[in-house]
Amino acid sequence: MYTQYKLPYSYDALDPHIDALTMETHYSKHHATYTKNLNDAVAKAGMDKNIENLLSSLWDIKDNSLRQTLRNNGGGFFNHNLYFSTISPNGGGEPAGAFANLIHDEFGSFSAFQEKLSSLAVGQFGSGWAWLSANSDGRLRLSSSPNQDNPLMEDWGYVPILGIDVWEHAYYLKYKNVRADYVKAFYNVIDWKAVADNYERVKDSNLA
Repeated sequence: MYTQYKLPYSYDALDPHIDALTMETHYSKHHATYTKNLNDAVAKAGMDKNIENLLSSLWDIKDNSLRQTLRNNGGGFFNHNLYFSTISPNGGGEPAGAFANLIHDEFGSFSAFQEKLSSLAVGQFGSGWAWLSANSDGRLRLSSSPNQDNPLMEDWGYVPILGIDVWEHAYYLKYKNVRADYVKAFYNVIDWKAVADNYERVKDSNLA
């Protein structure tokens, strides 16, 4: 059974960057629905895989309807677990230590990294995500994807370690149609320690 990430902070803890109503709706409605639908689908199909393996092997599923259900709801589950676990009322600022050095080595500087990731988030047409991903060789990659897709579903060998949700439900109540303002504010709540921990987990495993 797939378990929805449990928030260690209250819905209003990320104010003024992300408002309480958006957090409550996003977590208790959208994320909860993806989790329920995923569990219903895998129970019906008799499947038993961790979420990373499930999403990276979708094309092994011959039933088109089941594959699409798992793609949408499995992606929604994984993506939101990642999203909520990498934001914090104590977030913001820049990465520190070895992970900060890695960002600098891969992208030239933190500001260059931020500019590229923000551009992917703002430029994603319609609903989707912008990603910072890692592979088991310790390399980083920036990308974006539509809907609830993510890099696990593509044959790159990369696992997301940070995602910016640019579905309208993630920001519209506060930022209306000005997605760029939401993306800019999002950096004030990123928990860089959690992102760095995700990086180490991917690098030291066979997830990618």
